[in-house]
Amino acid sequence: MTMDKNPAGDTATGAVGSDDYALSRVPRDKRLGFWTMLLQWLAQSGSISQFTLGATIGVGMTFGDAFLAFTLGAVILEVVIFAIGLAGMREGLATPLLTRWAGFGRNGSALVSLVISVSLVGWFGVQNTIFGDSVSALVGGPSWLWCTAAGIAITVLVIFGFRYMAVFAKIVTPLFFAMVAWSVTDALSDHSFSELIHSPAPGQSIPLAVAATAIAGGFMTGAIVSPEMTRYNRKGSHVFLQSASSMILSEYIVGLTGVLLGHMVGSGQVSQIVLSTSGVFGVLVVLMSTAKINDWNLYGSSLGVVNFFQVVFGKRVHRGAVTIVLGIAGTLLSAVGIMTHFTDFLSVLGVAIPPVGGIIVAEYWVVRRMRAPLDATRDAETLPATSPTWVPMSLVIWAASFCVGKFYDGGIPALNSLLTAFVLYCVLGLAGWVKTYGTTALDDTTEPTPAASGTATVGAP
Repeated sequence: MTMDKNPAGDTATGAVGSDDYALSRVPRDKRLGFWTMLLQWLAQSGSISQFTLGATIGVGMTFGDAFLAFTLGAVILEVVIFAIGLAGMREGLATPLLTRWAGFGRNGSALVSLVISVSLVGWFGVQNTIFGDSVSALVGGPSWLWCTAAGIAITVLVIFGFRYMAVFAKIVTPLFFAMVAWSVTDALSDHSFSELIHSPAPGQSIPLAVAATAIAGGFMTGAIVSPEMTRYNRKGSHVFLQSASSMILSEYIVGLTGVLLGHMVGSGQVSQIVLSTSGVFGVLVVLMSTAKINDWNLYGSSLGVVNFFQVVFGKRVHRGAVTIVLGIAGTLLSAVGIMTHFTDFLSVLGVAIPPVGGIIVAEYWVVRRMRAPLDATRDAETLPATSPTWVPMSLVIWAASFCVGKFYDGGIPALNSLLTAFVLYCVLGLAGWVKTYGTTALDDTTEPTPAASGTATVGAP
């Protein structure tokens, strides 16, 4: 991998693509405007899978009950996104780097980075497989060929970083929603809108908690890594308005339209309705929008790997080079059909990631003891000279919260694990039971400290 000779900057001499401030703050003068960032958020709302989710829920719920389910899911996601995303905006840091001063310390951040990276690159491969299978069914040709083509295209886009991804979103997002509006309007034009809203659920009943789990849990990992996007925001109000707009579009417009389609056909298989009246152009737009969502999986994974390599191996690898390696690996695995066998494992990781968000929010906004170095260096747009080396209690809280999310049957698993981590960290942190051990300089040399002074209590006066 290419070594980053300018880790504080956006690019490195001789490196491929953009490093995108993988190991530094995003400078204020490099942040992007409201409308550019809004389109990035809205791009995450535009996918056929969200219509399918809405239709699946609609088969088992009335429109009114589905409205409540989407409201619950949207509120949960928005609270999580704003609490974590605002921290990312204030500090200009992505989630893996932020965790060094927000609950986990240097070594704990490496573990966080590994879990996030494996999860996101795994879902990149899974989505790429779905992408290839869909194109093969629509236009013919072997699935592996389309998987390869899509994986290469997305990898090339992500190599060049956030700004190129933003340009892609500007092109794809308006086209997608214009095409979908045309298709759905045409499909629903022969049916009474009022009758569809008031019609009973055509299939087996789905409990509210199950529906809310599918809605909130499905995007919870994306909510936890929202700082990857919000670090490019200029204002906290922008984070709220953009993420809320994305929730409204994704849950209330796309999701509830899917509910109506589910009532209309009595099935969750509605993708053909969306594609049927849009022709080849519409198919291309839908496929591009799917790629627009999947590029974030690869992008977030690359940021995590960069942090992992610096912590574990003491090397600053360039994000563009990491993207090439991850993109090739994910593409090859999807092309040979292996990735679909790992969905259960990735679902387990989906329960493991939310506690990270709970700990970040608890430390950054409530306990507020580890973040002092971030406060001191924020105006200078530099990183603190040191970070805690270990925060063992955070790892214990993480493990306990994962167990709650995984093995407790009630409620929403992802939310259960997140809330458990938040409450435990707040209680133990304010009581002085969460302590840091050791100090590590940014040049990756650990400072030896006596046992008596090598620990610091989080939450102590």
